[in-house]
Amino acid sequence: MNVNILLVAFVVCGLLGACQGGQLRKNFYRSTCPSAEEIVRNVTWNHVSSNPNLPAKLLRMHFHDCFVRGCDGSVLLNSTANNTAEKDAAPNLSLAGFNVIDDIKENVENKCPGIVSCADILALAARDSVSFQFKRSLWKVLTGRRDGTISRTREALINLPPPAFNFTQLKQRFASKNLTVHDLVVLSGSHTIGVGHCPTFSNRLYNFTGKGDQDPSLNATYAAFLKTKCPSLNDTTTNVEMDPGSSLKFDTGYYATLKQHKGLFQSDAALLTNKGAANIVQELGDNDKFFTEFAQSMVRMGAIEVLTGTSGEIRSKCWASN
Repeated sequence: MNVNILLVAFVVCGLLGACQGGQLRKNFYRSTCPSAEEIVRNVTWNHVSSNPNLPAKLLRMHFHDCFVRGCDGSVLLNSTANNTAEKDAAPNLSLAGFNVIDDIKENVENKCPGIVSCADILALAARDSVSFQFKRSLWKVLTGRRDGTISRTREALINLPPPAFNFTQLKQRFASKNLTVHDLVVLSGSHTIGVGHCPTFSNRLYNFTGKGDQDPSLNATYAAFLKTKCPSLNDTTTNVEMDPGSSLKFDTGYYATLKQHKGLFQSDAALLTNKGAANIVQELGDNDKFFTEFAQSMVRMGAIEVLTGTSGEIRSKCWASN
């Protein structure tokens, strides 16, 4: 392992307060499956070229995986007769892109059977899908994760931060994963791509405090627009761009939108209710700053409670434990 890789591992461990990602390293499969990362990138880019909505979906799936049992691929497991898995929990019912992960896994298995974990494939595919528009990798993905064998609906409900969380709740939830307020604001920038479903924010339009009122922190013009998209609390099918007019482009648009009080979710608006977080929002409007900080926070998120060494397993199919 070279000095730069050791330094990255040291920085990640130091920031996490415990060496959660210490056994992850760059090019983990260099000797056991040298073409693994190239295969992941090629298959991912092939899918994204025909489905520009995919980056937001895979990035969200990676986040939802890491926040429940760590980045162990548990979100990929199907429910069984005896267990309801994470992917069938309410917050995960709108996840998509599982077929892409399965396609990547099949291609990797054809080349190197039993070597590359589904957890690593998901982490790499999330990075590669977002990177497609730039034709270069936006952040380093340290590898060496192994796959978990447990996936429970209840744990997804307990661990995933809901879109109605306030700042204190968000701070506590991220802290429970050894992530900072800085990471919270930076990783919220992923809302620059993708869509939100009406039920996740319509209470801000029609029943914010239970009295049929509107969230006063929401830009009034934007609220009126959202009401044309989601005409009632009963609309469960409509999607709205999280970064209006720019939901397919990974950029700093989210922060500009947020400063105009046009954050779609309460959890977005919450970032402006804390002075420290609001200052970070201001700083991240700078393109170079955002891309640098996002890359660092993704490394930290990708190291949450990982299984390494002989822990867990290497699944042959991402949707079932061996």
